Amino acid sequence: MGKNALKEIRESFLMSKAELARKAGISPITIDRVEKGMDCRMETKRKILLALGYKVSDKEKIFAD
Repeated sequence: MGKNALKEIRESFLMSKAELARKAGISPITIDRVEKGMDCRMETKRKILLALGYKVSDKEKIFAD
C-alpha cells in the first residue's frame, strides 16, 4: 500500500469523491481505494492529477511512490 495525499488535497478543494471521480472519468470506488493507499494504474493516477488541475510532472505532490 502506497501512502498518498489524495484525500487531503481533494478535501482542500472542497471536492467530494463523486465529483473528483466524475471529473477524472473513473468510479468513486476507485477514488476511495486510491485514498486508502491501494495500488492503482499509472493511467488512473494521470486522470486524477489532471482532474485536480495538476500536471503529470506534479505526481510526487500527491503520490509518494
